[in-house]
Amino acid sequence: MTVQTFIPNALAASDKTAHQPSHIPTHQGTVKKLYIETQGCQMNEYDSHRMADLLGDSHGYILTTDPKEADILLMNTCSIREKAQEKVFSELGRWRKLKQQNPDLIIGVGGCVASQEGDSIQKRAPYVDMIFGPQTLHRLPQMLDQHHAQLDKPKQDKIKLVDISFPDIEKFDFLPEPRVEGHKAFVSIMEGCSKYCSFCVVPYTRGEEVSRPLDDVLAEIATLAEKGVREVNLLGQNVNGYRGETFEGGICTFAELIRLVAEISGIGRIRYTTSHPLEFSDDLIECYRDLPQMVSHLHLPVQSGSNDVLKAMKRNHTIDVYIDKIARLRKIRPDMHLSSDFIIGFPGETDEHFAETLQFIQDLDFDHSYSFVYSKRPGTPAAELPDETPEAVKKARLAQVQKVIKQSSIAKTDAMLGQVVRVLIEKISDHDSNLLLGTADNTRLVTFVGDASWIGRFAEIEITEIKTLNLVYGELLNLEPDVA
Repeated sequence: MTVQTFIPNALAASDKTAHQPSHIPTHQGTVKKLYIETQGCQMNEYDSHRMADLLGDSHGYILTTDPKEADILLMNTCSIREKAQEKVFSELGRWRKLKQQNPDLIIGVGGCVASQEGDSIQKRAPYVDMIFGPQTLHRLPQMLDQHHAQLDKPKQDKIKLVDISFPDIEKFDFLPEPRVEGHKAFVSIMEGCSKYCSFCVVPYTRGEEVSRPLDDVLAEIATLAEKGVREVNLLGQNVNGYRGETFEGGICTFAELIRLVAEISGIGRIRYTTSHPLEFSDDLIECYRDLPQMVSHLHLPVQSGSNDVLKAMKRNHTIDVYIDKIARLRKIRPDMHLSSDFIIGFPGETDEHFAETLQFIQDLDFDHSYSFVYSKRPGTPAAELPDETPEAVKKARLAQVQKVIKQSSIAKTDAMLGQVVRVLIEKISDHDSNLLLGTADNTRLVTFVGDASWIGRFAEIEITEIKTLNLVYGELLNLEPDVA
């Protein structure tokens, strides 16, 4: 299986003119402005960019950072964190005041809270004009046209503009070609999750796992590479569960997809997020052995270092399984930097369970984490579990976890002194026009003296000074030719 087999078909299949709904007009005249508030994960960031692209292409909207000057306000919500719904309604209350000042203002709510709380939003915030889910954001232009078409109708005759269905992966067929900003890009390869961890709402808000066809993914990445993108980050709730259908009717695994992406001219670096330990396969580990484009940085959520807690979370793997996979990966890539997710204070977590987690974190030497105190998510099995641990104890445990991981992160940054790292040069420094700024494999920002014409290329930099936890200085040793 080679990329040459798929790219011609992929590019032909990606002809967006064949997918665009013919009735959507491109509005001329007065410039209309769009404001999007994005909450939560990188998938939401990706979706928000596509919303902006979609409404820009269909109706001529341009983005603004000031909600007060917007003609449309869109909130792309996240239901992962505690009190997510309250955060949404609080912000909607502020937006209501803007609508009172400007009755023509259009308000839309999308994302996972919209999917979960669509009826509640209609009742508590009737001034919201459009409600859409993560899988139906591609229908925004039609919803906007419907909104305009019924402005003069009596209230009782107006149709509620709510679409929070799960139409498989249809949305990708209707999204415009992605716009490129800089030399990095996120590419969504799948939606949803079928793991049903006991604490998680994702299967209920984004649906079960559905993979984008292989040809569509390759076409998007090839197009991005032609526009100057040099690093792609493959996105999904569980990317290593990817099973994309090929143009010929076969199935492509995640490891096979990565090998094909590595063949695309111009792509010099590959990342992905997020993944599940259960499907972190030998084939995927071998990609790190064979492909220099794979960064020496992995985000692999584990959630707890206690087998008892993992069982209650329904993670379906043990700590030993996780440790074994990381050991095999680090045997291939000794410089591998590891980050993870941790839920602290899960119902039933004892002092002993937490001690196991803390020891596990120290043993694995994590570089970074997204760690939070457990918060009950309505509709999940864990929400029914007894939770007797005082909140103060949970917060104290979280502080210990974050302290240990920060110490490890500082040590890893300090260890970069004198090392030579490969950097993607991204821009001129905001603080000194003589300096360039780029990103190393391990996500540290690296700055050094250079020429603006080098932006978008890779360079080998010797680290000469540690400035902060995430910022280091260096000197150019070698400027690589453009990989295009």
